[in-house]
Amino acid sequence: MTPVLRWILVVLGVIVVGVAALYIMTGLRSGDTAPPRTSVEGVDISGLSPDAAAAAVTAKYGPGARKRLKVTSDGKTIVVKPAQAGIRLDAAASVEPAFGRTWNPVTLVSHLFGATTLPLVVTVDKAALDTQMQAIADAVGQPPQNPTLVIKGGAPKLTEGQVGRELDTEATAQALVDAVLKPRAPIPATVTEVQPGISAEAAQQAAALATTAVSAPVTVKADAITATIPASDIARALSFSEGGTQFTPVLDGAILHAAIKKDLKPLETKGNDATFKIKHGAPVVVPSVVGKGVSDEDLAAAVQGVLDKPADQRTVTVGAGVREPKLTTEQAQALGIKEKISSFTQHFPYAAYRVQNIGEAARRINGTILMPGETFSMNDTIKERTEANGYTKGFVVGEGGIFDEQLGGGVSTATTTMWTAAFFAGMERVQTVAHSIYISRYKPGLEATVAWGLFDMKFKNTNPYPVLITTKMTNGSMNATFWGTKVYDKIEAETSKRRHDIPFDTVYDPSDKCLGQEGVDGFWITVDRVFYKDGAEVKREPITTHYKPAPKVICGKKPGSADSGKPKPSASASTGSSSPSAKPSSKPSSKPKPSSKPDPAPTTPPDTFAN
Repeated sequence: MTPVLRWILVVLGVIVVGVAALYIMTGLRSGDTAPPRTSVEGVDISGLSPDAAAAAVTAKYGPGARKRLKVTSDGKTIVVKPAQAGIRLDAAASVEPAFGRTWNPVTLVSHLFGATTLPLVVTVDKAALDTQMQAIADAVGQPPQNPTLVIKGGAPKLTEGQVGRELDTEATAQALVDAVLKPRAPIPATVTEVQPGISAEAAQQAAALATTAVSAPVTVKADAITATIPASDIARALSFSEGGTQFTPVLDGAILHAAIKKDLKPLETKGNDATFKIKHGAPVVVPSVVGKGVSDEDLAAAVQGVLDKPADQRTVTVGAGVREPKLTTEQAQALGIKEKISSFTQHFPYAAYRVQNIGEAARRINGTILMPGETFSMNDTIKERTEANGYTKGFVVGEGGIFDEQLGGGVSTATTTMWTAAFFAGMERVQTVAHSIYISRYKPGLEATVAWGLFDMKFKNTNPYPVLITTKMTNGSMNATFWGTKVYDKIEAETSKRRHDIPFDTVYDPSDKCLGQEGVDGFWITVDRVFYKDGAEVKREPITTHYKPAPKVICGKKPGSADSGKPKPSASASTGSSSPSAKPSSKPSSKPKPSSKPDPAPTTPPDTFAN
């Protein structure tokens, strides 16, 4: 071997040893600190430990990642806190690729001679993000509204449907995650349109059918009798239900039958449904009676078959057979209505309008049977408060807690009676609206009111047994009693102390319609409904009510104002009460007397007239 070759081999050996040594040293050093020229989105972490590197990234991007995000849609802005949405900057995960011992030569060479830029890592708590997205969806979403088709004034009235809006939760969630590390510009929510289930074309077709249906009478032949159902009665009996993608015409056979009842009299024998009467403090079944004649169902089916026919083709034939009771004796006996579940009596100061309006409501409620799973609606049961439905004008509390006159004033007493009895019967609360101001004759937190077209009082029978509701009236009280089979030993009400007192204001009313009233402070109160079974508490339901203050109203101009004088005398100036004293009529026959207080308004803002 020549000296030159030997020298070359020595040099190569040194180089190999040096490279090997450098490789080993670099491999051994990897993992403890970040390699040179390593950064995370502009943050240099070269030579830093994992904790120090994570701290540097957090210092740079942490404050921004915690800033609130804004999601916008159709003029609405929803503020989102990233942490609450489960979106967080993960600094440790961001710097993690820079650490960890490696013997990969490519990686080691890049550590020695190259620069490494790592991305920021954001972690997502899916459960928290899903919860946040649901809140956003509720805020920006709008369910589609199907068209409505009703018969009003004897003619069909079609209202167009409305396209709905639905949040694309996946796209909007990704936009939120992406925005956490960017400048805080508002994030447009991704929203898609949702079409109504019933198309405009299907609604128009149903409206055309409705127009034809109420355009002419229908002739009914039953044995030797021929009768005519007027078009106006067909219009009263006709309604449309929403079935999937179309309207389905529905006829009320009882209304059709009533229209020709006199004509069918020679063919029919009256029957009766089974009912209940209270005897010796217990419900007793009054047997049903099977009738004879044209059944409501057969009549409705026959008439429905010619609704789309012209006038000269609207003749139907029906048979006279058995008219089965809707509730038979056997069915009534099997309901398990055998004992008193609850009873409540609400007293009220006598006023003729109260006796009429509360009495009318009580009459319509009396005898109601609520099956398991059914919901009782006060508005549906006592009907709209009109003169035609037997109601008269009475006092309510209107906007701002000021007394006024409206049809049906006083039925809030019937509503309170019903809800309190339902409360102690264990009925499920579906919708109750308390009066906006507190009236001392009611149990605070245990009363309710209604307003036609605005809100209702509803409860659901979630017990496994039906309940019978009976009512009794006097000139100063209404009682509601629930009968059935007891599920709980007892149900009690535990009432908290009043809190958050709000003092009332004083206002002056110079108008001729001023009634005057004393002020009532506002407050909060909670009533717990406590269920007991087998001697132990098994359930507790809190209900919190916020009563607003009602102003003291003085009739006349405010002292010191222009042309001020003495307040006009008011029958209620000292007591805040008013009540007409004449017999029931559509209008009170005299000025209010100080013997009773008007019924107040609901707690739904803004205050609206309540019965």
